[in-house]
Formats: sequence, C-alpha cells, structure tokens
Amino acid sequence: MTLPDCTVRPPMARHRRFVAAIVIDSIGTGVFVPVSMLYFLATTSLTLVQVGAALTAAGLLALPVGPLVGGLVDRYGAKPVLQAANLAQALGFAGYLVVGQTWQIAVCAWLNSAGRAVFSSCYGVTVTALAAPGRRERWFGLLGSVRNIGYALGGLLTAVAVGFGTHGAYAAIVVVNALSYLTAFVLMRAVPDIRPEGGQDTAGGWGRVLRDLRYLPVVAHQLCFAISLFALNIAIPVYAVDVLGLPGWTAGAVFTLNTLMVGSAQGTVVGWLSGRVRSRVLVAGHACFAAGYLLFLAADRVAALALAVGVVLLGAISYTSGEIVGGPITSAVAAESAPDALRGRYLALNQLAVSVAGAVAPAALSGLLSTGAAAIWLALVGVSVLGAALATTIGKVVPAAQSPIGGVQCCDRIGSPGCRCCCCEVLDGADVPVCLSGSRPGRPRVLPRRRRGLRRGLAAGRMCRGSRRCG
Repeated sequence: MTLPDCTVRPPMARHRRFVAAIVIDSIGTGVFVPVSMLYFLATTSLTLVQVGAALTAAGLLALPVGPLVGGLVDRYGAKPVLQAANLAQALGFAGYLVVGQTWQIAVCAWLNSAGRAVFSSCYGVTVTALAAPGRRERWFGLLGSVRNIGYALGGLLTAVAVGFGTHGAYAAIVVVNALSYLTAFVLMRAVPDIRPEGGQDTAGGWGRVLRDLRYLPVVAHQLCFAISLFALNIAIPVYAVDVLGLPGWTAGAVFTLNTLMVGSAQGTVVGWLSGRVRSRVLVAGHACFAAGYLLFLAADRVAALALAVGVVLLGAISYTSGEIVGGPITSAVAAESAPDALRGRYLALNQLAVSVAGAVAPAALSGLLSTGAAAIWLALVGVSVLGAALATTIGKVVPAAQSPIGGVQCCDRIGSPGCRCCCCEVLDGADVPVCLSGSRPGRPRVLPRRRRGLRRGLAAGRMCRGSRRCG
C-alpha cells in the first residue's frame, strides 16, 4: 500500500489499534524500567557493578541499530520493521527469565535496547504517514499523552508487584512485559504499511542525508531537547532528596506532577497553540526549561523546608511546561523536514541524537551534580539557551519550522494543467489536493486549516483567485 503525503487518509478513529499498541507498549516499558536493576539483583547472583556493566554495554552496542534500519524503513515501510522490533523485545524479556551470567544479560538487554531504538526510529515515520498534514502536532501530542499514562500505569503495577518482593513477583513483571510486546505486534497487523511512492527519488542514501545542512541543526536541536528530558530521571530526584535534603516523597511528587501534566494537558495545549509559528513555540519551550532550572537552583538558597519543597514543585511545573510545549512540535518538525523517500533515514539520524543523549546524560549530569548545584543547573540553562538558538536557526532555514501549528504546507508539485502549485488542504477530515492558481512554484506557502474555505488561509486572497481539486 502506497500513500504519499497528498493522498486521502482515514480519520484518527481508524487507527485505534495503533494507539492501543502504543499504550500497551508504554505500559510494558513502565512496568520494567523502574525495577530493571532490582530484578537482576533479586533473581541472579551477580553484583550491582556486573549488572550495571552488562546493561551499559548493551545500550552502547545498540546505538548503531537505529540508523542501520533507516534504509529498511525507506524500502519496506515502517510497519514490518516495527513488528520486528516488537518480537525482538518480547524475545529479550523472555530471555530475562533464564539469564544468570553477565554475558546473558548483555545479550538479552541488547535485544531490548535495539528493539527500543528501532521502535523510536519508526514511530515518527508511522505517525507522519497516518496523520494528515496540519494534524501531526495533535497526533504527536495525543500519543505523547497516552504513552505517559501508559508509563504511569506500568509504574503503578510495578509498585504493587515489588511490594510482595518475591521471585515470582519479579518474574511476573517480566512475563507481563514480554506479553505486552506480543500484543503490540498483533495490534500492529491492522496498521497499514505506508511507504513512499515507488517513483520517488532515493538516490544518495545516507550521503544525501548527511549532506543536508538544513537538517543537521534539527538533529542538534533534538539533542538539546533530549538532554533536558533526561534531567527528570537523572538529576531532579537526586538533587531534591540528597542535595537539598527534602523528604523522599518530593521526588515521587515531581514524577507524579510531570505524569499528570503531560498525560492530561499535552493534547489540549497543542490545540491552544494552533496558528503559532513552530520555531517560536520551540523557543518558548526552552525558556520554560531554563526557568525551571533556575527555580531548582533557587531552592538551594531557601532555608525553610516547606518553602524549598514549594520552589522545587514550581520548578517542576515550569520544566514540564517546556516538555508539553516542545515535545510534539519537535517531533513534527523533524518528521516534516525529511523528504518522503528518505524519511526513515532522516528520522533514524534524529533518533540517534536521543540515543546519544541517553548514553551521555547519566555520567555528565551525575558529574555536574557532584560538583555543586550551580554547576548542573547553570549548565542545563546553557543547554536550553543553545536549544533556543538552534530553534531560531531552523526557523529561518527549515520550511517545516516556519509554518504555524496546525498549518499545511504547499508543495511545489505540478497538480494539473494550468496549475503551478498543488497544495494539501484538510477538508472533511481528509487530505484533498487543491490546486491554487497564482501560486509560485518552488516557494512553500503555509495554508492553515480553516473551517470556511481556502481564501482565509491566504493573504487577502492575493495568491489565489480560485481553487479546484487537482485531477
């Protein structure tokens, strides 16, 4: 099945199984991630250092996997690659039931890490293909919300299981995780395998991707954004409890606040931001991150315990606001900046930035935190400033970042005789190619979705004296 960007796609209700697969996958991940170290310490005779070394080695060896499968996604579509990742993770978690040596943990953990890297690389390709232009931020926002809720539900199930503390309880966690990936595999069978049109140009391959100087700032921006996201798991809890000496429940309150805000508000906030320029929204997201970091630093100067807790929670709200505002827009810009025929490779490169951040962040943030409060939070403010500068840069050179949220970009394809620019407009829940007479070829025109026709989306109607559907 081949669906280019300008063909009619089903409305969102048609993809409930894909959404369900994402939720189930997230629940499985949320079940195991909080207890990964505890599981191996409870079920094997290995030491903490041995387990940590095995998991770290597996994570590093899995880094090249995402880019390697980018070409497979471009050739065969994202669906079979996603399903292969589901099976690899199911096999990896099943292997956890019988591991007993360091190398065995490393092999099974590599299957899981590689599967996660492949899933992350294919995820954006699938969402971009299923979602109509102008609705992709809403899709990424909705799926970000449901994934967060899935992580929370998985964490809750883990808390119940760990409360028993038995070998059987830990084994049940692994079994549930393996079954979740098998269930996601089955649900993904109903998702259409959407690939680029056969005639589209894939010449150049990875060389063409790496020579695309307009996309490299997008990848650098993704790296900055990902480093900020990892601060939640690595730096904030340790800082609140060990450095500030706040009650242990403060770390749990920060996680809960983050989960509730992202899970309940991300889709709504994206709707509120409709019509705003994407690059400017990304700058605002980094500003929220920076404000949160400064509040965390200020908490170190507060003597009263209750007031310090309040400042930390306020910082968590500002930090989470940056995640809510920037997450869907970052994903949409990265996906739409890539040509259809090479989107798998482009997004694999973008996901590599996330993987690198995940590999570097634990050591870097821990080292900064051991140096002092000012070192880590001012360094992260610097990361946010760099991210905002990169967002401004891509707003000048990347058309996808110049367009408004909820807007639809014109393409420069020839639509039909007498038409010089064929655009995609969302009409009645589907993409309909619309020919705009008077548009200039080769210059993208932003066409926001409006309820009342096309003319309101064009400056005073000057660029369009009428419209008709292209043949």
